[in-house]
Amino acid sequence: MIKKIGDNIVSPLGFTTEENWRNLLAGHSGQQPYEQGFSLPEPFCASVINNALLEKQFLALPNPHNIRYTKMEKCALLSATDAIHRAGIDATSHEVLFILSTTKGNVELLRDLQGYEPERPYLWRSAQLIAQYFGNPNEPIVVSNACISGCAAQVVAQRQLEQGRYRYAVVIGADVLSQFIISGFQSFKALSPEPCRPFDAERTGLNLGEAAATLVFARADQPEPTDLWLLNGALCNDANHISAPSRTAEGLVKAIQQILPDTATPDLAFVNAHGTATRYNDDMESVALQRCGLDQLSVNSLKGYFGHTLGAAGVVESIISCQEINNGTILPTRGFTTPGTVAPIQVATTQEKTDKPLFIKMISGFGGSNAALLFAKNDAAILKNFKTE
Repeated sequence: MIKKIGDNIVSPLGFTTEENWRNLLAGHSGQQPYEQGFSLPEPFCASVINNALLEKQFLALPNPHNIRYTKMEKCALLSATDAIHRAGIDATSHEVLFILSTTKGNVELLRDLQGYEPERPYLWRSAQLIAQYFGNPNEPIVVSNACISGCAAQVVAQRQLEQGRYRYAVVIGADVLSQFIISGFQSFKALSPEPCRPFDAERTGLNLGEAAATLVFARADQPEPTDLWLLNGALCNDANHISAPSRTAEGLVKAIQQILPDTATPDLAFVNAHGTATRYNDDMESVALQRCGLDQLSVNSLKGYFGHTLGAAGVVESIISCQEINNGTILPTRGFTTPGTVAPIQVATTQEKTDKPLFIKMISGFGGSNAALLFAKNDAAILKNFKTE
């Protein structure tokens, strides 16, 4: 187990975690309709960060190396700068590891370098530049594993810290949209021209989104009353299909079973699902929850607020779920009205109150990839079931 000591979210709903949280409580969404957006003929809904606002925020940061950064890199640096400041760590230390989660990085530069160096489209180069910006001496790790990347990166952080290789890990999830990304999802007929409706009987597909989010973790030590812990994380690939999830949810079920001791179940407040609003994903998740005996637990999806933020999704949604558990509030699933999954589940439709200390973040992606995380508030009765050193 490792503890969260800092975080920040940059999204269309705000440039801090607190600003994003306030907008979520107010029911606001970053989703906007686009007609021929990104020079594409089909209409779609997406959550896109305003370039002018981003540039204003970024210009307030120092640029000691006078480097020209891409939009994705600017979002990542803004998010990480704030999170590292909150965590109070020295990012130049050999004890700090940087991990970048992204599915596409600067993929748009493959078509046109736009004046950037030839290495710039590669994910390792963005990770290197981000770590160098903070003066970090270690080689950063890149996690690019489809939709589960943000959760997989947290599992990597947990393993690195628990093995004693580093004392701190800075996990950054970041992706922005491009013609390549949107047209790819359009080719699957997976995008909805309207705001998405996770788990709803009338759902017609997903919305994409832009975001960068950072979590700073520390190796476990003496718990403080305000600590929030990543207790367990698991990855499982069922190799079902290149793009379709397993109908029996084999991989996701195994991931959940690996993180969840039987004694913890009564203390679970909610499950934050992937909830993309595609037919097969939502059905698969409902089956997984039923098979794991969690179908009576409150479930929510944040895609109606942020859209599917790709490599940032697992980080963004973990941070917001931490806000939920700390504030005793379960957010509703925006866009859901009528149950429409193959297995009945308890989708949150209004803001709910909870005093329970645990939540699960689960996520699935292309290629049969699945991940599950178990977080907890600082609760002595819960923590004693897990290693603290």
